[in-house]
Amino acid sequence: MSKNSDHYNVYETPLVTRYASPEMCELFGARRRIRTWRSLWIALAKAEQRLGLKITKKQIVQLEKTIDNIDFKSAARHEKKLRHDVMAHVYAWGDVAPDARGILHMGATSAFIVDNADLILMREALEQVAGWLATGIDALAAFAKKYRGMPTLGFTHYQPAQVTTVGKRAALWCYDLVRDLEEVEQRIASLRFRGVKGTTGTQASFLSLFDGNHEKVKRLDADVAKQMGFSQVEPITGQTYSRKVDAQVVSTLGGIGASVHKFSNDVRLLANLKEIEEPFEKSQIGSSAMAYKRNPMRTERATALARFVMTLVSSPLATAAEQWFERTLDDSANKRMTIPEAFLATDGMLRIVANVGRGLVVYSKVIAARLNSELPFMATENIMMAATAAGGDRQELHERIRIHSHAAAAKVKNEGKANDLMDRLAADPAFANINLADVLNAKKYIGRAPEQVNDFLKEYITPIRRRYRKVLARKSELSV
Repeated sequence: MSKNSDHYNVYETPLVTRYASPEMCELFGARRRIRTWRSLWIALAKAEQRLGLKITKKQIVQLEKTIDNIDFKSAARHEKKLRHDVMAHVYAWGDVAPDARGILHMGATSAFIVDNADLILMREALEQVAGWLATGIDALAAFAKKYRGMPTLGFTHYQPAQVTTVGKRAALWCYDLVRDLEEVEQRIASLRFRGVKGTTGTQASFLSLFDGNHEKVKRLDADVAKQMGFSQVEPITGQTYSRKVDAQVVSTLGGIGASVHKFSNDVRLLANLKEIEEPFEKSQIGSSAMAYKRNPMRTERATALARFVMTLVSSPLATAAEQWFERTLDDSANKRMTIPEAFLATDGMLRIVANVGRGLVVYSKVIAARLNSELPFMATENIMMAATAAGGDRQELHERIRIHSHAAAAKVKNEGKANDLMDRLAADPAFANINLADVLNAKKYIGRAPEQVNDFLKEYITPIRRRYRKVLARKSELSV
């Protein structure tokens, strides 16, 4: 047994072994890639036959019958000799489809196969991402609806601010993902087929094949694109489609990463406050040493994956900038890593969002206790207005509240005691006619938060649920 024959002896990306879904892993696997290459070769042969080239039905049938007969070992042997991956697979397929060997890849360059296949795979990957985004949106929207009226302490600068609701905060997380879904859908809609363009994009080889008939070359381009499910074809290319396309796609994934990172960080902070936690299974261990711990490991993992995707954004941008004239090959190795890994990591983190969003645990009494500890300070303006309406002097009332507030704050900060501002005000004759309990009703301070959530769900979430209804019920099982 060779050193590398046991997979435990060689590096395996955790994106495949731990984080991404089987569907996304399969999409970027070698078998799917080469089968897509073969689909393109068949589409090219069919289109060329329809336009009059000497390609027989028997040759096309042989290609169709052997499309799944992929001998990777044979291709590896050919590539070792030829030093060219595309031609290695031309030869390997020709070995099992000998009658069609002579018409394979007719007039084409490697970019016809590799670039068009990459666009096909990226489109399907974007569709998978859209489905997981919609699933995460659905989960967070359900949570937002359930808790749309539950008051909670809001934070700005991570300092106590005005009151919001648990559901309204979740709607903020949800809306970020809605924006991401809109961008992914736009990317899918605007993705164009590279088409049949030749070695430098001039279509010279195909023009020669069709004896200078420009109309047939244009029809060939459109025919192959249609067979592969594209209604739009790049109007201008060099040898490759512009690498700006890759940069735009990965930037979109990076934007998703930012949304997931923000959501995950908020959940982690709330877990520290003991207000909201991610799901924690009965036998789950939070720490090998500290048995009491309930670490937010799912959102921590999502944060890590999101950070990874965000760092990948610069790589395809640099590749796009470095392409000289019609093409240089320094894009290839980078592209082989950056595109699949960006999608695999995005897939992994979105499955976590769906998983966590469906199982968030809310500790309502802790939320109420923290809010009530700060609410007296926030209620002082309402108290002052009520006392003024009852006949008090506004400026004198303001000064009394200021003195009591500072004294209460000193007790909290210097002595670690509870906020006794309400007790101080209740004992002050200037506020004797004020119903302080009524003023301290937290729901008086949530504004239109519940109504905003309702409107958001109706206007934005309902259409998404309608479009993605077939995928929303699936489970989001995590590997570890």
